[in-house]
Amino acid sequence: MTHFTNCNFARLLIAKEIILLIDHYTTWAELFQIDGLTYEALDNIIPPSDANEKAVVEAKKQADMALWKRVDAIILSWIYGTISTDLLNTIIEPRSTTTEAWNRLRDIFSDIKNSRALYLQQEFSKIQMEDFPNVSSYYQSLKSIADQLANIGSPVPNDRLILKVISGHTEAYANV
Repeated sequence: MTHFTNCNFARLLIAKEIILLIDHYTTWAELFQIDGLTYEALDNIIPPSDANEKAVVEAKKQADMALWKRVDAIILSWIYGTISTDLLNTIIEPRSTTTEAWNRLRDIFSDIKNSRALYLQQEFSKIQMEDFPNVSSYYQSLKSIADQLANIGSPVPNDRLILKVISGHTEAYANV
């Protein structure tokens, strides 16, 4: 029997929270970018990569540095206010910019995305209809895992999904 110390239990809770968060990270990031566009502050979050756009943004920033810093602080507080305390404690640094915090979050989720995808692919493969009370529950479980995989950039190909649905049917559906 495994004995959990307080430290091990805390690690388990943090890992579970991060797994739950990664399932929603893509959605959270997309919504955050939409807010950035809405408030004309996306450049504070994700600076442009095009040289001409960079020059325009830098000129705008230099034209009113106080406004730029204030908007950056507001967006940074939005980020800090919408993540877990554990993630906040991981990414917070003195005098950090929104872009730096955004990139630290992105890096955290990129680091664990592959292991999460592997775990979900294994779970998808193990699903059997006989483990569910009805076809609808079986389909919903497959869809849920497929959606989670899509959210982390590892979508289930349609042909694999169809084969899984068909091959997972029990004897009762053999003539369908």
